[in-house]
Amino acid sequence: MIYLPPFKEPLFPSVEEATEDGIVAIGGRLNTEWLIEAYSRGIFPWFNEGEPIMWWSPDPRAVMKPSEVKVHKSMNSYFNQKKYQLKIDSAFEKVIGYCSNVPREGQDGTWINSSMIDNYIKLHNKGFTHSFETWENDILVGGLYGISLGKAFFGESMFSLKTNASKFAFISMCRILEKNEFNLIDCQVHTNHIESMGCKMISRKEFLKLVTENNKKETLKGNWNELLLR
Repeated sequence: MIYLPPFKEPLFPSVEEATEDGIVAIGGRLNTEWLIEAYSRGIFPWFNEGEPIMWWSPDPRAVMKPSEVKVHKSMNSYFNQKKYQLKIDSAFEKVIGYCSNVPREGQDGTWINSSMIDNYIKLHNKGFTHSFETWENDILVGGLYGISLGKAFFGESMFSLKTNASKFAFISMCRILEKNEFNLIDCQVHTNHIESMGCKMISRKEFLKLVTENNKKETLKGNWNELLLR
């Protein structure tokens, strides 16, 4: 296990040195510079409040192409009848707040702690993190958030207060990303939910190749509601 001092500049070891569970390193700093560097290397933070910072790159990795999202028949009415409305980046802080508080099946507590929230909000203000939001009659009822680098979207978490609200946001996101020539969504680790939406598992080696190629592409920064919902 590699322990990182809180260097001013991010300095990660090779992901090849990760543990069997996928832990690359412990320590360092949690700030915007470290986060951007981590994602560009196929690494993400995941730790509970009160624990040291833990950096992960699991093998295998859960990913999908936006064009391969599975839309089950039960979801068609939500789009055809416009039961929900989509917004992007209009309530990022609310979305990450709900993701940190709304219970999810099979999870005890949350890993989205206060330092996580603060730094992803800072990344949002810099144009790197984005929220896809499901609204019903001007009320936020579901959504998800993640970080964008190049033509990849690294998903972090989602929440739902109404039936299929998070699925609506996810499907809408995939359609918009496909339209804007994104070719990778990182779902991090396997769950039955994301598998049902079209996610598949690939080796870490294959994933890192995709990330390396993606790093050569320009990042679309700013408020995506203005840039993508046109």
